[in-house]
Amino acid sequence: MTSRLEWITLDARDPRTLAAFWCGVLGYVVYGERGDGDAVEIGPDPEQPDEERLAELRDRPTVPSMVFVRVPEGKQAAKNRLHFEITPVDSDQDAELARLTDLGATKVDVGQGEGRSWVVLADPEGNEFCLARSLAPGVFSL
Repeated sequence: MTSRLEWITLDARDPRTLAAFWCGVLGYVVYGERGDGDAVEIGPDPEQPDEERLAELRDRPTVPSMVFVRVPEGKQAAKNRLHFEITPVDSDQDAELARLTDLGATKVDVGQGEGRSWVVLADPEGNEFCLARSLAPGVFSL
């Protein structure tokens, strides 16, 4: 018997804004909201009814959704203990970096040093994530 990763929950001062940012990054859509934007769930554009999606979850790992939940406090001034590694699939890393900064990401220094193959960024609320190498056809870097 095993479990599946169904969703990832992130605390947010402004769940709608953070959900919109991550929708732009990942190409996700909003699944729904609770209250007056107190919680917002986003995920891959669903292509099947809930029953089929649940059957797929039981069968094999799937891409998780994300839930942003309103909290009163902002991110603490410390490196995240958990962060996302994202990878461009149809552009090179430089083009994706430009797209992500246009969406509101900022470059941050968490002590990674110079000459890394990845770029450390923060979302609009300061949560760090890494932009890794591209998986686009014809583009390869370590």
